[in-house]
Amino acid sequence: MNLQDLHTEEKAVQTNVLFEATQNVISIQIAKGEQLKEHITKIPALLICVSGSAIFSDENEQKINLKTGVYVKIEPNVKHKIDAIKESNFLLIK
Repeated sequence: MNLQDLHTEEKAVQTNVLFEATQNVISIQIAKGEQLKEHITKIPALLICVSGSAIFSDENEQKINLKTGVYVKIEPNVKHKIDAIKESNFLLIK
């Protein structure tokens, strides 16, 4: 999904609750060609691509091309990883 898709009304200022955070907001940077190794989260998380290009994949065979503005909701206890195609920056909200 892309952040732009959340705002479809013809209004100058729009808001939309995307995720109810319970713990932290974390900045992640992954160098070109590197990987955030497979792991799980114990609580739901929201990963937003701020810049770059990467592939998010999980054990349920979900693959998402992450580019600026694209986000993914990460389910708890599902193994997942991120492979950076270009240097990439993300916000992880838990």
